[in-house]
Amino acid sequence: MSNITSREEILKKVRNAAMQQAANPYSKVALDKSIYPKMSDDLEVIFAEELNHIGGHFVYCETIDELKENLFRFISAQNTDKLITFDPAIIKLLESINIYIEPKIDNYSEIEASITRCEALVARLGSAMVSSKQITGRILNFIPDTHIVIASREEIVATVKEAIILIDKKYEGDFPSMTTLITGPSRTADIEKTLVMGAHGPRSLIVFLMESDFLK
Repeated sequence: MSNITSREEILKKVRNAAMQQAANPYSKVALDKSIYPKMSDDLEVIFAEELNHIGGHFVYCETIDELKENLFRFISAQNTDKLITFDPAIIKLLESINIYIEPKIDNYSEIEASITRCEALVARLGSAMVSSKQITGRILNFIPDTHIVIASREEIVATVKEAIILIDKKYEGDFPSMTTLITGPSRTADIEKTLVMGAHGPRSLIVFLMESDFLK
């Protein structure tokens, strides 16, 4: 009768397996190369198409006057006085079109719409990448039903990897403690397989793309 226990038998097999050198079938795979096919259109066109496809809205503004006009039309149509941003440049922009925002609020649950900038726009996903290092912080990206993002063409990149490189360069290696991709209106189907929009974030995402950064 063998005195070898089941545990010893298993450990013996593990040791034997560890001694055998298996060839790596993926040793020649170039892990640093892109997995995506080359894009056939401009990044801003691809971003607009992807964002619209997932239920977001895209507005292109070639001049500062177009940005002001489009913002005024959209915000006026929202018919809300619960709009907020903490960004001084955006506040100044809105004041120039007679839209005034109280930069402080006591009850964040009352916010209906927010306006922020972003760290990058990811064309392949139609997503806006935001971070905790932005002036507007984390709150305005998740609580309001309507999230307005103002971005410039220089912030559009093709992939998430390029967005992370852009952020790392911007903050000189002091990477934000939180980065998040906002991909259209939030949605979930966890409950009874029923799609719910805005369950844990904005119900509406609108991106105003500037030809150049008019907020500098």
